[in-house]
Amino acid sequence: MQAARLSGTTIDAIAEFVLGCANLGQQRDRIERAILIAYAMYLLRTQGARDVRIHPDGEHGKQFDFTSWLGRQAFTKVSSLGSTAYGGVYRNPADQTITINPKSGLGDVVAAVGDHVIAAECKGGIINTRHPGQVSRLYRGLCETVGMLMATPSQGRQVAVVPLTEGTLRLAERLAPRCALAGIEIALVGSRGEVLEVKAREAAEQAAGRNDA
Repeated sequence: MQAARLSGTTIDAIAEFVLGCANLGQQRDRIERAILIAYAMYLLRTQGARDVRIHPDGEHGKQFDFTSWLGRQAFTKVSSLGSTAYGGVYRNPADQTITINPKSGLGDVVAAVGDHVIAAECKGGIINTRHPGQVSRLYRGLCETVGMLMATPSQGRQVAVVPLTEGTLRLAERLAPRCALAGIEIALVGSRGEVLEVKAREAAEQAAGRNDA
């Protein structure tokens, strides 16, 4: 497994800004747009991406002030795109850009890293609950993202991104070897913004180790 933590970009901080409150309560919902933003920042800060494109749906745009949040991260809007107030290109002092384009069918987060393209599908969900319905929702979210990527023409690397919990990690470890055969990777986003990449070989070795124990 490979994990990278993003200083200054936590899921809690994003979710708090989205919900407009400091206390998220005992059941903290890692809503999809928070996962989406966190993974975009991960690509910029740790993977060498210079430009990341985010394609939120209409509801994400209504419920999350992209312009204000990106401004807090030193991204200034330099051009507009589409008919929404938040659509456009944002640039930071390091000349990295984030393009917000509220258009479906293009992948939730897309970025060029080196000589390949990363296209990610993201899902959120409540992480600290044992309620069967919510736990099942997390599992379904991972399966849905994998299924969506399988049904989408590959642009390069395809990544399914969901919240990190003990349950999603176990499921990701089981899915990773078969997903790798289809060219799909799995990334899990933790509560502090860390991104855990579930590698197929390591997942298979850990599963074999548990079976031998």
